[in-house]
Amino acid sequence: MRVLTGITTTGTLHLGNYVGAIRPAIAASKQEGVESFFFMADYHALIKCDDPDRVEASRMQIAATWIAAGLDVERALLYRQSDLPEVCELTWMLTCVTAKGQMNRAHAYKAAVDAAVAAGEEPDSQVTMGLFSYPILMAADILLYNAHRIPVGKDQVQHIEMARDVAQRFNSTYGADFFVLPEAQVDAEMELLPGLDGRKMSKSYDNVVPLFEGGLASLQAAIAKVVTDSRLPGEPKEPEGTAFIQLWDAFASPDERAAMRFDLRAGLAWGEAKQRLVAQIDRELGPMRARYEQLMENPDELEAILARGAERARAIARPLLARLREAVGLRRSRLLGASKAEAVKSSAPPLVKQYRESDGLFYVKLTQGELQLLLSPGFAQGREAGDWWKATKAAPHADPAVDAALQWLRAQDEAKAAAKSPQANA
Repeated sequence: MRVLTGITTTGTLHLGNYVGAIRPAIAASKQEGVESFFFMADYHALIKCDDPDRVEASRMQIAATWIAAGLDVERALLYRQSDLPEVCELTWMLTCVTAKGQMNRAHAYKAAVDAAVAAGEEPDSQVTMGLFSYPILMAADILLYNAHRIPVGKDQVQHIEMARDVAQRFNSTYGADFFVLPEAQVDAEMELLPGLDGRKMSKSYDNVVPLFEGGLASLQAAIAKVVTDSRLPGEPKEPEGTAFIQLWDAFASPDERAAMRFDLRAGLAWGEAKQRLVAQIDRELGPMRARYEQLMENPDELEAILARGAERARAIARPLLARLREAVGLRRSRLLGASKAEAVKSSAPPLVKQYRESDGLFYVKLTQGELQLLLSPGFAQGREAGDWWKATKAAPHADPAVDAALQWLRAQDEAKAAAKSPQANA
């Protein structure tokens, strides 16, 4: 079960993002049988943000947030969308089978047209091709890894349905099940955490509680602004339905929830209740904030993590894209007389390297000249990496270049074995 989550890099994350998306996604990534993909959607960011400094900073802040919040980057894949050129190539392939009429029905496009018309402008005056084609790029993000489940808010469900339609059209056009059909997973809790004024927590409402930015002082200042009633200390207060109690419940155990309700009904002052809320939130977020600040002060560590994630993601994406190129006709001409084996022999020989990375895991890398053809997942034991390579070398591969290199290596092994045979020695 592959689960994929994209985060647009146009700002910093707040408490609502953490409770509604980050915390449950990290918990889900630890389930057995789940392979999780988390990526910084920085190509998407360019659609609505033309401030390069903001995009650059957001990419690092959001990546550091996920790691600090507990994402296991050895188990899950964390990477930047722009580190995978395969995304753009697949986007173009999907664009070529997607009907314009389908894109005309996208909610974001229709909203931009409606806004322009209401302002007395031409319908498409505020529409870039990035905005118009946004659902196709999103489909490529999902289909490149054949992700099964996509956690989204209700406003994104249409895009998952479009990705399914595009996948079906491509499969039908080229006569094979290249893509699985993804399913949207809508989590009701993603929209439940209120902001300071009781409305949904959102930067557009200016009612957010910062997650890590600004440290403990910013958290205290934000919680102090949570709207409450005017009942004085000592007067009974009804907690149910208040923004305060919803924030409390998001970080409290069942016993702590019951105790806070009892104390408020017994006359606890709102000021004291808010101090308790700050302490309650900081018990969970304080250690994470320290890790976040460490990562932001050491960007090289963060870059290394993202680079490893991109390598692992590309190792999954490249074989599928090779199949797609073959299917659509972007392949070595079948009229050429030279076989793949001869083509391999005419260039640098493929080389295999098994090594231990700084993360303590063992990897196997297949290269040919300057080109890296294949990179294994990380393994805890060298023997596991060796077993993976043995199985990989023995089987056909979807990527023609990789398959040709494997054929060459198998031929070398056979030649060596034949040379050592009793018949050869006789």
